[in-house]
Amino acid sequence: MAAQELFWAKGYQATSTRELTQTMGLTQPSLYNAFGDKRSLFLLTLDDYLNRTMRERIRRHEGALPPGEALVAYIGESIALSLADPQHRGCMLINVALEASEDDPEFKALIATELDQLRGFFERCIRAGIASGEVVTTLAPEDASAQLLASHCGMRVLARVMPDPVLLRATMKPALAMLGLVLPDS
Repeated sequence: MAAQELFWAKGYQATSTRELTQTMGLTQPSLYNAFGDKRSLFLLTLDDYLNRTMRERIRRHEGALPPGEALVAYIGESIALSLADPQHRGCMLINVALEASEDDPEFKALIATELDQLRGFFERCIRAGIASGEVVTTLAPEDASAQLLASHCGMRVLARVMPDPVLLRATMKPALAMLGLVLPDS
């Protein structure tokens, strides 16, 4: 989706309606008739992005892999996706979180809900991993999942400006080590 690529590369605030109409090959009235407004189009593109990325990866890993392996696989894929992007755009959701302003509670709530979905996936895997003996930690699952989320978000931000595989793995290795898990070197 052309609009998604533009929003992902430039951000919501920096993307003008004019750029959207040019990129999409639409007139401004056609854009408004089809999508309502820039914000509605952005929300559609973000939802599509999340369905194809984070949500899809959670669905694919949860239950299909042992819980510790699911965590390692998710983190490993995040690093690989970050490194594979030649434009270093980062995660569209994290980018939106960094750009969200205090005067936009709807965006903030949407971002918080999506990040909480990821934290919830981490917590479910940690709880199941503790129960199976695959995950070993002295932290409460809710604390460990919050720490893993913070490390993951930080890694995705770093990937935009410092896409070094050694650095990105070094960012995530301690977060997984606190769970008794090992991130492979490649």
